[in-house]
Amino acid sequence: MRDDATLSDEDVVARVRGGDTAVFEILMRRYNQRLFRAARAILRDDADAEDAVQGAYLAAYTHLDQFAGAARFSTWLTRIAVREALGKLRTRRRRGEVDLEGKEEMLMSDETDDSPEKHAARRELAGVLESAVDALPEIYRIVFMMREIEQLSTQETADVLELSEEAVKVRLHRARAMLRDGLFAKVDKSLSSTFPFLGARCDRIVAAVMAKLPPRRLPD
Repeated sequence: MRDDATLSDEDVVARVRGGDTAVFEILMRRYNQRLFRAARAILRDDADAEDAVQGAYLAAYTHLDQFAGAARFSTWLTRIAVREALGKLRTRRRRGEVDLEGKEEMLMSDETDDSPEKHAARRELAGVLESAVDALPEIYRIVFMMREIEQLSTQETADVLELSEEAVKVRLHRARAMLRDGLFAKVDKSLSSTFPFLGARCDRIVAAVMAKLPPRRLPD
């Protein structure tokens, strides 16, 4: 199943609540990249971020009846992913595990019209930026990821992270200042290609979550 753009999030939620579990995949396809980026900004590890995203989807599915529409579904869902990632981070710290600083997986792009040289150069540049973002302190890294890379608005970022809009603005300003001006200028046009969430990873999470979803009980 692919994302059906004619269905709003609320339409999909209503169908899932009505027992059509299969369409939950639409929401996962729609928000996989956002949730992965949010979780990875906190955990700085691809595997842990994938686990957090799966946990977030399962929690959202289980508590779908609690979504009251006070915030956008995307905000509600991303907030769950952030909390899931923070929980994993707390567990890691209690166990005395250190944050992984090694090189991250370099994922191939779906684009085929570029020369191999241009593609390699672009991915190398994106890799440099990923390393620079990873080096930011956690409280600035997650704000930078949401605002500059995922391109959420200040208000939605504040809602997701449960901060004031002013706090988001301050943290984003400090995050930018911590990145070297020259580096940021070079990679500004490449932000959207960083931390990619491509076919294999997306399919893996969808398959894992769909396999664990229990049937929903129809309302009396």
